[in-house]
Amino acid sequence: MGTDHPLSSGDRLWAEKPYKESFGNAGIVISKADDLLNWSRLSSLFPMTFGLACCAIEFMSTGTTPYDMDRFGMAPRATPRQADVMIVAGTVTFKMADRIRRLYEQMAEPRYVISMGSCSNCGGPYWQHGYHVLKGVDKIIPVDVYVPGCPPRPEALIDGILKLREKITGEHILGS
Repeated sequence: MGTDHPLSSGDRLWAEKPYKESFGNAGIVISKADDLLNWSRLSSLFPMTFGLACCAIEFMSTGTTPYDMDRFGMAPRATPRQADVMIVAGTVTFKMADRIRRLYEQMAEPRYVISMGSCSNCGGPYWQHGYHVLKGVDKIIPVDVYVPGCPPRPEALIDGILKLREKITGEHILGS
């Protein structure tokens, strides 16, 4: 190798050293703070446990052994103050809408909402003939992910959870 090689003699010594010798025995991780915070958020999503109709049964079955929500780090919470994901599963009536909004406001930031099933997405088959059904939960709280179906299968909810994780991965937390 001649002197016109891109690595000078000093750089060549550094390039030939193994990784552990150049940095010592310390494990050094270089990352952006946004990436670290997003990773910690999506690795510990805590959904709030409440269901409104038949979709709630599918939501409960998502936590069983064949589907195993635990592999996503999801541990259901019974209180909104410890939850960061609200899964609205079922028919939202006008009477229940105020309570859903109150529970959403009690959740700490950042908070996310998954609308599960046709009834919570758009009122389902009941909004045309029933005066008491809300035409979608997005009329009262912001929705991040919609899961279609009547009722949606547990696989569809898992797909919705994966879509939410993709959204969290792309968020900017600090500045910019």
